[in-house]
Amino acid sequence: MEPKFMISEVFGTSWKHTKSQIWVLVGLFIGFSILSMIVTLFSMPAQGSIVGRVIVQIVSLLISCIFMLGYVKNIFQALDGEEPQFSAYGQQSRKIITYLIANILFSIAVCIGMVLLIIPGIYLYLRLQFFTAFIVEEDCGIIESLQKSWNITQGQTLPLFLLLLTMIGTAIVGCILFFVGFFVAVPLIYMMQCYTFRKLNTISTEEEVQQL
Repeated sequence: MEPKFMISEVFGTSWKHTKSQIWVLVGLFIGFSILSMIVTLFSMPAQGSIVGRVIVQIVSLLISCIFMLGYVKNIFQALDGEEPQFSAYGQQSRKIITYLIANILFSIAVCIGMVLLIIPGIYLYLRLQFFTAFIVEEDCGIIESLQKSWNITQGQTLPLFLLLLTMIGTAIVGCILFFVGFFVAVPLIYMMQCYTFRKLNTISTEEEVQQL
């Protein structure tokens, strides 16, 4: 099956949208990093007990989930030519449970695949990776988000693997550039993934309509 997207197109378009909102997207990511460090710093005394460690882990997990959902929404806003809004984090927070359980199922599937000679794990990651986007964009449920990600990635394993290598390479280059570049690489990586999701989802929807 022919690839439904070109890596050069994904990278070029994603960079254009990232650059248009670079300060906002980088600022939000830096803000999340600072918040995470503050939570870790202030929670150190509480980590002396098992209950304290559990509470710290739960708080950190909730913050990470809220950030992930809100940041993905911000990326979609940038793709639509809009300025990313901080209000997205509050709006998406109601989806925490859905995202958390879907993420657990996703992680279990990928981990089991990794145990089975690694390649199945990579394959499952590539096929299921867009579940977060479906939760944010279409308010899908737990199983529905994973199922839809599986459907739109059918026959696209190789181009998605090449995209994954491109994103890994972008992260490495960001780290090499005095680590400062990492804060630019992260929103660019998110943008590439969200742009690819939009493209695959649109094509998949058009194909379904043609079949009716």
